[in-house]
Amino acid sequence: MDPIEDHRGHRRRLKERFRTAGLAAFSDHEVLELLLTYAIPQKDVKPQAKALLSDFGSLKKVLDADLTDLEKVPGISVHSGILLKLIKETAALYLQRKALGKRQVTCTAELLDYCRSVMGAKKDEEFAVIYLDAQNQIIAMETIQCGIVNQAVVYPRQVLESALKKKASAIILAHNHPSGHVRPSEADVRLTRMIEETAKMLDILVHDHIILAEDRFFSFREEGLIG
Repeated sequence: MDPIEDHRGHRRRLKERFRTAGLAAFSDHEVLELLLTYAIPQKDVKPQAKALLSDFGSLKKVLDADLTDLEKVPGISVHSGILLKLIKETAALYLQRKALGKRQVTCTAELLDYCRSVMGAKKDEEFAVIYLDAQNQIIAMETIQCGIVNQAVVYPRQVLESALKKKASAIILAHNHPSGHVRPSEADVRLTRMIEETAKMLDILVHDHIILAEDRFFSFREEGLIG
């Protein structure tokens, strides 16, 4: 059989499987194969898919990888790397819009999914604030500070000035721990208390402070650290 026609047949079979059953029955390398068919024409893309998994370890880590690292994999061009990053960024945007569409929010699963998708795999710490109105509807989400590993310098004044500008009645704090450990540091606890105490004087509630890693989270409210 003509190798090109064989590859075309394999691509058609992958797409038909997806049409009829979705990704449930796909292995990680088959998911990557299907994606790469849209970036690499008329070629067997199984070697590239397996090389990606070999280099990064899992589908999630492939999608979390930096574009420059993706391009180091043999057979992965800028075009292919952009497609993979686009998939990740589109998923994050979807989760954000889904969270923003909730009628009322304090700490929903959708909000956690969004924060984890955006911050959970980051190599540096980021500190974000979710602003809520009087009905606990999300007004906006904003990254306040990007820091180096194990250190994100956040000033309570900066957080609350932004909350006042957005006319927020409540806020949820969120930041990631690149180390993977989600227990708050003493500095995390002090910062949260400072923001909570200052916010009370401005009639702004702090609903929660969420610390995220790739596969776990810590909620100050659930642990009784926010009243």
